[in-house]
Amino acid sequence: PAGSFGPIASSRCNPFSPPYQRSDTAPTTPLMLVPITTTVWGMEYSVHECPRRHKPEAEAMFPGLDVSNLLVIPTCQRTTMDLVQTGETVDEEKDFCLERFLAFAEKVTDKLVAKGHWADYIDPCSGLSMVNKNSQQIYGEVDALVTLLNYQTTNSGCCKVVLHPQWGSAVYPATIFTKASSVELAAVITEAETEIRATEVGA
Repeated sequence: PAGSFGPIASSRCNPFSPPYQRSDTAPTTPLMLVPITTTVWGMEYSVHECPRRHKPEAEAMFPGLDVSNLLVIPTCQRTTMDLVQTGETVDEEKDFCLERFLAFAEKVTDKLVAKGHWADYIDPCSGLSMVNKNSQQIYGEVDALVTLLNYQTTNSGCCKVVLHPQWGSAVYPATIFTKASSVELAAVITEAETEIRATEVGA
């Protein structure tokens, strides 16, 4: 069965989640170490301690990892259209956002690992971890944003859709994890930003 984060959806690249395990109580926001910050391409990120109640799911996602002091870094990209829609144009927008997230996340995690820190990131299309591939535990971006940032959701058919406070459902979420400190993470993100902006005009 799905854990508290839940699966993303039947369409893995959608920022949706089936309405499983809805809580009757309002979520409390876990300790936010870095507030919402804008990085390359207007992507937002924040840094949080992994909530205690989600540590069993994190252990299932990353077998053998000591998840104490695990940091969760949710990212959000604003899309040019409401991703509740379907069609070729929407699919192209999702692919565009996917490529940007993977470029950013790969740089960040590679640099963290090179400095001796554990790090991983989620493939939004499968919900599976990209670096440590010895688990089939699926991560649900929608439920994570509800827990970590108290974002609201709405239902679209059989899916639960995340609502960004300013962008509504025109948002593409994806997540990075690390055992590095927030200070070390910030330094690596700055390095990644500099490299990306040196090669991409407008980033």
